[in-house]
Amino acid sequence: MSTTTLAVPPVTIAPFALLLLGIAVLPLAFPHFWEKNRNKAGFGGLLSVPIALWLSMNQPALLGHSLLEYVSFICLLGSLFVVAGGIHIAGNLAATPKTNSLLLGVGAVLASVVGTTGASMLLIRLVLRTNSERRNTQHIPFFFILIAANCGGLLTPLGDPPLFLGYLRGVPFFWTLQLWPVWVGTLVYLLGLFYWVDRRAYEQEKGVDLEHDRLNAEPVRIDGKLNLGFMLLIVASVFLPAPFRELVMVLASAGSLWFGPRSARARNEFNFGPIVEVAILFLAIFITMVPALELLREHGRHLGLVAPWHFFFASGALSSVLDNAPTYLTFLSAAQGLSLPAEVVGVPTAYLVAISCGAVLMGANTYIGNGPNFMVKSIADAAGYRTHSFFGYAARALVVLLPVYAAIALYLAFAADGLG
Repeated sequence: MSTTTLAVPPVTIAPFALLLLGIAVLPLAFPHFWEKNRNKAGFGGLLSVPIALWLSMNQPALLGHSLLEYVSFICLLGSLFVVAGGIHIAGNLAATPKTNSLLLGVGAVLASVVGTTGASMLLIRLVLRTNSERRNTQHIPFFFILIAANCGGLLTPLGDPPLFLGYLRGVPFFWTLQLWPVWVGTLVYLLGLFYWVDRRAYEQEKGVDLEHDRLNAEPVRIDGKLNLGFMLLIVASVFLPAPFRELVMVLASAGSLWFGPRSARARNEFNFGPIVEVAILFLAIFITMVPALELLREHGRHLGLVAPWHFFFASGALSSVLDNAPTYLTFLSAAQGLSLPAEVVGVPTAYLVAISCGAVLMGANTYIGNGPNFMVKSIADAAGYRTHSFFGYAARALVVLLPVYAAIALYLAFAADGLG
């Protein structure tokens, strides 16, 4: 055994599997138990502490590396959550399908500028408030997660953590712009489908609810503009090395809380509940997923991944249940180990396109595929919306996104030679 490789007993992946199963089942089976973050922490600790102890005795460097990644991950998500929570986009627009499609389209563009977390936290409350007078709205948080919290972040390294990690590993900053055909095609399809679904739902609304919606319409205005500067500071900080990057993020969050107008947070009904929930669950995920990732590294060469579309589906499948950032790095390493032409960071361009698209787009498959997903669900739940269960969401996301995945697979299979 190599001194740098950890031989992972298969049994060590059981806590990770149980953690994912618990996240899926417990909110349905024991909703009152799951409401309390301390119960989530107890459940996560029960499964993650044994793995943390095992790693600390056998390979502490792996545990330390994963925890450092977790710190960077939660600093980015947390700082964007805190600062965006101090920006109140006031207003209550007429909740027509056209307006809703426009809002989700704006969210998609913002996702590649201020990240999927920043875009989600800026717009989700306006979207929910706009549709608060309607009744047939369960599809709105669902499509918001698909579009603003995931697929919209494909175009730049600022959009989604996997692409930012790729940038840190040597991928040129503007390389991701060549993903624009996938970005445009995916968003045109999703926004078109959303408009069709929302129009049908709108036609089923009661006249009294639509009249109430029109009477409560207010123009959009921004409270807390100072926090836009703090958000830009966070975006700029991603170019700094650790730990200065994380320090700037924390300072920007503190500055936002100290100097930003409290009225904006009050109107947003801001509280730390959603980010605390994400921090608790993802700490357990980052610890228990280490053996699973190591098993993949140990046996990656025997998985039969030889074509770009193989890497697209493999990286995407794991991004659905793991955090998509380390999954991206795992399959990037696997592709680098194939000794193929080194066009970009040691891999052919088509392979990097496949891994990037798989990690970002399939992060939308479950609530735990990407950090903002759980936040949006939690905020929508608190606003009184009926969101889908874990499995209900996953099944619907797969049905909606399957045509996108099929199109990308065909694109990679037949157009790979033209990429570069």
